[in-house]
Amino acid sequence: IQILLSSFSSKERREPPGPRPFLLLGNLLQVDLKRLDKALFDLSKIYGPVFTVYFGLKKVIVIAGYRAVKEALVNHAEEFGNREVTPIFYDLNKGHGILFSNGDSWKEMRRFALSTLKDFGMGKRISEGKIIEECHYLIQEFEQHEGKAFNNRQTIVYAASNIISAIMFGKRFVYKDPVFQAMVERVNESIRLTGSASLQIYNLVSWLGPFLKDWRDLMKNLENNKADMKRIIGNLKETFNPELCRCFVDAFLIHRQKLESGIKDSHYHDDNLLYSVINLFAAGTDTTGNTLQWCLLYMAKYPHIQGAEIPRQGLTGLFGIDQFFFGAGRTLRSLAVFFPGSQGFGTFFPFVFLPGPGGGTTVFPLLTSVLYDESEWENPFTFNPSHFLDQEGKFVRRDAFMPFSAGRRVCLGEGLARMEIFLFFTSLLQHFRFTPPPGVSEDELDLTPVVGFTLSPSPQKLCAVRRQ
Repeated sequence: IQILLSSFSSKERREPPGPRPFLLLGNLLQVDLKRLDKALFDLSKIYGPVFTVYFGLKKVIVIAGYRAVKEALVNHAEEFGNREVTPIFYDLNKGHGILFSNGDSWKEMRRFALSTLKDFGMGKRISEGKIIEECHYLIQEFEQHEGKAFNNRQTIVYAASNIISAIMFGKRFVYKDPVFQAMVERVNESIRLTGSASLQIYNLVSWLGPFLKDWRDLMKNLENNKADMKRIIGNLKETFNPELCRCFVDAFLIHRQKLESGIKDSHYHDDNLLYSVINLFAAGTDTTGNTLQWCLLYMAKYPHIQGAEIPRQGLTGLFGIDQFFFGAGRTLRSLAVFFPGSQGFGTFFPFVFLPGPGGGTTVFPLLTSVLYDESEWENPFTFNPSHFLDQEGKFVRRDAFMPFSAGRRVCLGEGLARMEIFLFFTSLLQHFRFTPPPGVSEDELDLTPVVGFTLSPSPQKLCAVRRQ
C-alpha cells in the first residue's frame, strides 16, 4: 500500500500488475459481473494483493487480503476515506445523506447520526428493551406456522426493520401494515437491483440508464420510498415538540432549530434529513435481516450446532452485553462463534468504492478477500465456527474478521446490529429447532447467495419446530 501511495504522488506512476485489458472493453470479458467479488478474489491469487483491472476504460486498483485491506482502511484511513459516488449511487442519494456522500456534509451527518444512535441507546439497555419486545412479536409469527415449512425472510426482515424504525420514527409497525411492507420490500428489491450486472454496466456508460429496466425499476422504487418517508417525516413535523425528543427525526429538527439563528449554509436541511433517514432505514433493515436469515439457514444445515451449552463469558466477549434476558436457560455452545462464522461465510458487503488518494483512480478494498484469506483462516471456504475458539473452547476475537468494514467508513450501527443479532437469534433458538422441510436433507439446503449490493440467502423454506 505504501508503494501504491508513493506511486500516486510521483511523476511516473507505477501501475500495479493485472490482466491485460482488451481495447475499449478492458477486462470485462475476464470477470463475471454477477459475482464480481469472487472474480476479483480469484484474480488476486494470480496478481497479488494489489492489482489493476479495467472496467471498460475505467481503471480500478483492487486491494485484496487482510493485511493489504487493513493497511489501506485503518493505517491510511485519511487517504482512503472518501467514497466514490458512482452514477447509480448519485441517482439514489444526490450527494446527500450518509452512505454515499463526502466532504463536510458527510462528516457532519455521520457525526450527528452516530451521536444520535448512541443517545437512543445503541448497544445499551435502552435498545435491548426495544429488541426484546420485538422478539415476542417475531416468536408469535413463527408459532403461527405450527412447525410447518415456511419462508422466514419477510418476518425476520420486518422484525429487524422495526428496530431501526423505532429509532428513526419513534414507533414500530405491525407486520401487516401495507405501507411498512411496501417500504421494506422496496429496500430489499433496490439492494438486489443495485448489484445487478446491468447497473454495473450503467456505472460505466451512464447514458444507458433510461434504456435499462433495472434502472427504471430502481428509480420507481426510490420515488415511492421518498414519498413514504416524506409523509412519515411530515407527520412528525406536525406533532414536533422541541422539548420532547422522540426519535432521530426529532433530534435532527431540534439541532437545526438551535443552529438557525447563528449558522448560515447549515448541513441540517431537509434533503440531508430525508436521505439520512432513507440510508439508515435501508442499512438497518437489510444487513441485520440478512445475517439472521443466514444464521437460521446454517442452523438447519448444521443441526449439531443447535444442541450444546456455551460459557457465559463467550457471549459477553463477542457481543459486549452484560445482561441477558433469558437468564440461566438453554444457551448454545457455538453461539459466540456462530455469528462471526455465518457472516464470514456469507460475506454480505462484497466491496466498497473509494477514490484513490491521488484523485481520479478508483480503489476497491475487497472485503470478501479478508474473510477468505488463507493466511488468516485455517479453512476459509468451509463453515467453521471453531475459527473463533481457542484450545479451551473460549471465544477469541480475530482481527481478520471485519464484516462491518474498517477505518473511516466502518458501519456506524455496528453496536446496534450486534445486539439485534444476538437477542433475536438466541430468542428464536430458545423457542425453536430449525430443520429442512420434509423430504429435503441438510445437504440439499442451498447456500448459493442471491447477489445484489449485499449477498442474501436463496429463497427457501425451513421448519421452526417448537422446543418442549
